[in-house]
Amino acid sequence: MKSIFQIKKSKTRNLKWRTGQELGGTMAENFMSDRIRNFCIIAHIDAGKSTLADRFLEITGAVEKGKHTAQFLDQMDLEQERGITIKLQPVRLQFDKSQISPIATAKGQANLKSTHRQSPERRSQNDLKIPNSGLILNLVDTPGHVDFSYEVSRTLAVVEGAILLVDATQGVQAQTLSTLKKALTQNLAIIPVINKIDLPSAQIKRCEQEIKEILPAKFCNKIYHISSKIGKGVDELLSAVVQKIPSPNSHTSEVWEFGEGQKTNLFQALIFDSHYDQHRGVVAHIRVFSGSLKAGEDISFLSTGKIDKALEVGFFMPRMTKTSTLNAGDIGYAVTNLRAVGEAQVGDTIILKKDLGAQIEPLPGYKKPQSVVFASIFPLSNASYPLLQKALEKLALNDSSFNFSPDHSPVLGAGFEIGLLGLLHLEILLERLRREFQLDLIATFPSPEIQIELKNGVKQSVKGAWQMPDASEINAIKEPFVLVTILTTSEFVGAVMNLTQNFRGELKNSKYLSEKRVELHYEMPISEILRGFYDRLKSVSSGFASMSYQWLEFRQSNLKRLDTYVAGDLVLPLSILVPEKDVYARAKNLAERLKEFLPRQVFEVKIQVMHGGKVIASERISPLRKDVTGHLYGGDVTRKNKLLQKQKKGKKRLQKFGRVDIQTDVFVKLLK
Repeated sequence: MKSIFQIKKSKTRNLKWRTGQELGGTMAENFMSDRIRNFCIIAHIDAGKSTLADRFLEITGAVEKGKHTAQFLDQMDLEQERGITIKLQPVRLQFDKSQISPIATAKGQANLKSTHRQSPERRSQNDLKIPNSGLILNLVDTPGHVDFSYEVSRTLAVVEGAILLVDATQGVQAQTLSTLKKALTQNLAIIPVINKIDLPSAQIKRCEQEIKEILPAKFCNKIYHISSKIGKGVDELLSAVVQKIPSPNSHTSEVWEFGEGQKTNLFQALIFDSHYDQHRGVVAHIRVFSGSLKAGEDISFLSTGKIDKALEVGFFMPRMTKTSTLNAGDIGYAVTNLRAVGEAQVGDTIILKKDLGAQIEPLPGYKKPQSVVFASIFPLSNASYPLLQKALEKLALNDSSFNFSPDHSPVLGAGFEIGLLGLLHLEILLERLRREFQLDLIATFPSPEIQIELKNGVKQSVKGAWQMPDASEINAIKEPFVLVTILTTSEFVGAVMNLTQNFRGELKNSKYLSEKRVELHYEMPISEILRGFYDRLKSVSSGFASMSYQWLEFRQSNLKRLDTYVAGDLVLPLSILVPEKDVYARAKNLAERLKEFLPRQVFEVKIQVMHGGKVIASERISPLRKDVTGHLYGGDVTRKNKLLQKQKKGKKRLQKFGRVDIQTDVFVKLLK
């Protein structure tokens, strides 16, 4: 069974090892790489990753304490407003060895010498004394929400180690477990850390036991206890990063070749992220694995064959700061001047133009994640279609985990079908389109991909109920299932099991991670997760349950289509597929929630949910009423009655010809 987030394996041929000295590398260059530590922080949402990153920034002097916004690396307004990390964010920290205690330094040096293979050449490099030889810590802050797991997967491929952060009040959570498995697959060094130890509800011993259950023993010699909020224990943790996370040089100084003549001292860098600068074009975020890149050099992108110039190179400190050269082990950026956003793809390898004849194979890239939820979006005005296309292209450069393709509706006109990793991912994308590009959109009801077999034998897939053919033409319907991992405490197991049963979940197995910590595995349709399962899970467990999921397969299901009419009009974007046994309950719920979310009009609005040509649920939104008799101050009562009758006739006319505009956020709210 494969995860929907998985790093590609590279194919290597005739792998031979050589030393950096044989390939002409200097000891000083290797020493520079020895000073670098590339690491990330992985944890479940709300475990305190961004707050810990703030403390690191303060200790190393990257920002001044008390004079920066909280969660400084969360650069987007949406991240600050929602209190979550959406985008991975690298930062280069300069850390002087004098900031580490002498005892910690001695232990760290002994630890490094005992754990890494060292040739005589390597030992002589470590004995070199270079003035001002401080340490470089490249930290990558990552999201914790399951919808942004692809950001974490990309990060793991460009670092040598990770801080595993566990909330002392929650213990090991599902997304923590999922991300840890990926990190171990990448052979990263892991530093286990328990955060929020200052809280009264902290359960440190329980957390330690859970960490030891999931982490190899070699990483559990010391589990660090910190409070990122008040800074307790963070100094010691930063020292541990230097001591326990290997340098890039420990992995790449013994350089290898793929075939005759290919040498990895040639420049190779992996694009792990990118963004679009209106004035300078595509800016690629890169990890340099070998060689060096200077500003002004001509570069080539292996997957597209595009050749351009690196106008500027630099580091994230945390703002973009230019430098003259990026060397092996560095994490930084390269301004490419590319204007076509598809020419610099995440996962591509950058080399120097002059090395094109060396037949360099690409670095291991990324497997694009499988979309979980689909929706179609349409501009309110046809004239905005080109603007929407350009906006999606620019966002796809910065968020490679979603895809889009042209779509057309006979009612809504030209638009785009978008595939994303979850409902929160969809919310964020729609909000970014509105804020950053000032686009007014109509969105269809989010839905997973559905596979259909027609009675004539033709097979097709649809991304929304509104695309479904007539029920009389359908022979079979298949929907996607996932394996859901739920971590909760023993006292809430019963409530969680009842909930998952109501969401068509089938229990496959369960096990106790500790005396009070239970891991449950369910198979269930993705569509059930999309209709608010996670929020309900948090509710029934009082916040003490977490979940992650992995793709399984398509399975046959008995699904029926519900169509919604508002003010007499069929609203295609509100069409949904539901299990046959839930048709009446879901129709009633849909009508009631639409009544809650749709604004009142000056005329009566009827909401009708239909199946098979029959109305099976309906609601009425009463009209707004203006006081048309307020200006009267007495006199004949028939005057008042005439005005009221006139108002009544006007409302009937509006009810016949009036239309209701449904805002984009209504479709997302209906799933919560």
